Amino acid sequence: MSVVPDSLVKPRFLRAAFAKTTALVLSFVLFTAGVAVSPSGFAVVGSRTPQAAGDAESAAAPLSPASPASPAGPAKPAAPPRTDRSNGTTASGPVRAQPPRMPFYVATKGTTTIYVLGTLHVGFANDYPPEQPFRKPILAALDASPTLALEISPDELLLSQDDVNRYGMCRSECLIDYLPDPMWKQVETRMRNNPEALKQLRHTRPWLASMLIETYDTLKAGFQSEYGTEAQLQNVYLRAGGKVVGLERLNEQISTFTRLTSAQQREMLGQDLVQTPAENVADVKELHRLWRIGDADALKAWDDAKSSRLARNKALADQVDNRVVYQRNQRFVSRMVALSAPDKPVFVAIGALHLGGPRGVLELLRKRGFVVTPA
Repeated sequence: MSVVPDSLVKPRFLRAAFAKTTALVLSFVLFTAGVAVSPSGFAVVGSRTPQAAGDAESAAAPLSPASPASPAGPAKPAAPPRTDRSNGTTASGPVRAQPPRMPFYVATKGTTTIYVLGTLHVGFANDYPPEQPFRKPILAALDASPTLALEISPDELLLSQDDVNRYGMCRSECLIDYLPDPMWKQVETRMRNNPEALKQLRHTRPWLASMLIETYDTLKAGFQSEYGTEAQLQNVYLRAGGKVVGLERLNEQISTFTRLTSAQQREMLGQDLVQTPAENVADVKELHRLWRIGDADALKAWDDAKSSRLARNKALADQVDNRVVYQRNQRFVSRMVALSAPDKPVFVAIGALHLGGPRGVLELLRKRGFVVTPA
């Protein structure tokens, strides 16, 4: 059976972490790109090269000069040569890069504490400064927690490729059969500059085609899997006797997508085709910017507005969101509460778009009697 080739998914890049993306699918993308995945997570060990301090806007969403997403226009004059300050100093003194705020909350009920961090499954090197990759309250909470809970455990993540391949791809060119002719023409048009990728997409079911097409778009934004929040957390979670667990099982994550109807899968794919690749890249960069600010409700409000704008059929779009986001929110909260105990904090790290809003994880915790505050 064919799998997605490097021409579609390059080893150093992944789809950005919108709510419908799971660590399972990202792991599949890594495997098919030929990137080794270690039991400590799907991080690819790489050098940390912090960007120059003081350029916060460009650091939040860097683009290489050769990136296809760079807007056309007159060439900018060459920047003056920079003084080498690789020793971490400036004329005014030492430079210390600050980690982003990230959405981070503390939920307490009596002596029971649950720390909740909203993650992105991909990121940039400057999101995690080597001298301090996370804010001090996050590091302190991590150190205090006997359990680190992710969406899916690292052990199961290693097994995910076969299931995504089995349930997301076909031996035949099945995508053409799933789609009406106008939508298939949209796919062909979108991938016209990458015929090899289009050849492989023909073998995918619509839910996986949706994720892979958006992955192709977000390659242009330069995100790297090694700088996903989960991978970076596991790099610093050194608590003696600490354990890393999953809030979902492998079969639960994969069934989230395989149980979508054909119409729901087409809606999911259709939303990715509404915008141009450049518009999709702009959305990814805005998501990343809001994540760095760290307000879960603002993130969710932005995503809700985006979903409303892109929905082709509101009823179908709501059904997809219910299964992919809100039902999983309920499951996450049930599992994290079950893991918690008095005087034994649990540190939970899940996709940032699961946290905010009236049906988000934070509100569901409040309904269970927890007091939830930003940390």
